[in-house]
Amino acid sequence: MYWLKYLHVSCVVLSISGFILRALWRLKHPQDNPRRWLKVVPHLVDSTLFFSGLAMVIVYQWYPTQHDWLATKLAALLLYIGLGFIALRKGSAIAALAAVITFTYIVAVALSKQPIPW
Repeated sequence: MYWLKYLHVSCVVLSISGFILRALWRLKHPQDNPRRWLKVVPHLVDSTLFFSGLAMVIVYQWYPTQHDWLATKLAALLLYIGLGFIALRKGSAIAALAAVITFTYIVAVALSKQPIPW
């Protein structure tokens, strides 16, 4: 099942890259609508990311109620989604930066499997 982890990690890289690209576009061109592919592709990537993560939870039996690091990661994911929404809707550089910092924290928790990875 290593392919599932590689799929998930690949989607992580594509997801944050897409977010940064869209946030920069929004900050540089606040009045313009982004290209159509910049609106569609992130949904495909993030859906694949979500379902691969869900599949790993099932396959490896990592349940948030049994693993503090996973519960923490999911809570941070909700924060990341909220900050990303603000960054992309309002064009807020502070929210975009906070979203990237939150994303970095999520990755650190995932790698260390500890709620406090440092």
